[in-house]
Amino acid sequence: MEKENKKRFVLVHGLCQGAWIWYKVKTLLEAAGHSVTAVDLAASGINMTRLEDIQTLKDYSKPLLDVFSSLGSKDEKVILVAHSMGGISAALAAECFPGNIAALVFLNAAMPDTTNPPAYVVEKFVSSTPREKWLDTVFGTYGRPECPLEFALLGPKCLAKIFYQLSPLEDLVLAKMLVRVNPLVTNNLAGTRSFSEEGYGSVTRIFIDLVLAKMLVRVNPLVTNNLAGTRSFSEEGYGSVTRIFIVSEKDLLVSEDYQRWMIKNFPPKEVMEIKDADHMPMFSKTQELYCLLVEIAAKYA
Repeated sequence: MEKENKKRFVLVHGLCQGAWIWYKVKTLLEAAGHSVTAVDLAASGINMTRLEDIQTLKDYSKPLLDVFSSLGSKDEKVILVAHSMGGISAALAAECFPGNIAALVFLNAAMPDTTNPPAYVVEKFVSSTPREKWLDTVFGTYGRPECPLEFALLGPKCLAKIFYQLSPLEDLVLAKMLVRVNPLVTNNLAGTRSFSEEGYGSVTRIFIDLVLAKMLVRVNPLVTNNLAGTRSFSEEGYGSVTRIFIVSEKDLLVSEDYQRWMIKNFPPKEVMEIKDADHMPMFSKTQELYCLLVEIAAKYA
């Protein structure tokens, strides 16, 4: 790829997940010659920060802010793509480094405005969403009693029914990423007594590759006012950055109506849509998302 056509993407995950959610999109973008950095926010993915050490939005977003601090030039531009709750961290990065962002893409993401506190759209969403909708997700608090911070851990049922309901169930790449040296299960290791019909023989054996998310999700802070503070982002910082919103039509968590409300609340430069995409378009509509990101890069970067 010619140098002028090569773009740099920075990808930010949502609640309880990690950089690993982008592996398909990252592969496609890099195969096309682009540079891609997928970030693990604090206490996410392989980042080893403890939940208890996250007391502010800056703490949670530090790995992303570090990426921007390390850019070779103050004029170097990136396409910043944020998913779900990662939109608040991406907005903070835009507030701090507006000159380094060619376009900020909210992929069915929390998109704050410049009037209300940073966590306003998250607080409104959480308060209007019945807890039973989250199924087996675990919620709790940590930190000081006088200023409690909230956390969440997405449950397996919630992931399967609300997040990944339209996503593929199998992925060879998963195996390639996660294989490790293991002992061979021979008779010497396992013994010679067979499994029983009453035990193993009675279980329905179903292979579901939603295992990726179920294995790798981690406890994350919820971006509430207590974490993010009440000072709004500025027009000179975050407000000056070109924003694009991508709507996921079949999102069962952040409904299309709520996505449209955020768009109306703080209109972006452009609105795009991925039909039949669930909350995780990077899995359910990988090719469509890739094409939109390439289109955005060509147009704005």
